[in-house]
Amino acid sequence: MDIQGIHSSYYTVRDADALTKFYSAFLGEPVMHMPGRFTEWNFGDGTSFGLYGTPDAEAGSSGSVMFGVADLPKALDELRALGVTLHGDGEITDTPVCTMAFGEDPEGNQFIVHSRKG
Repeated sequence: MDIQGIHSSYYTVRDADALTKFYSAFLGEPVMHMPGRFTEWNFGDGTSFGLYGTPDAEAGSSGSVMFGVADLPKALDELRALGVTLHGDGEITDTPVCTMAFGEDPEGNQFIVHSRKG
């Protein structure tokens, strides 16, 4: 098997419409939306992120999605302005290859805003 990469990542959520509104505030308009059931956003690198609504979804996530941004401090300011819950008040983790900060959506699904160095 020749894995080419991750094309898409989805969260299974209880309230797809509420989370569609939440993610649309910073991801923009979705490319597909079926009210109460399914939403997807596509990005310039060919990847996608989506929500799949099911009332039986457990709260929170055991994983996370990493959203790439060009300017991490600016992205964090925009997320703060939207009232997004940021871990450590948006503390930036600096590694030799990237910078990142952690947040969560209203159902407790965690996400990372991430910027590569170089």
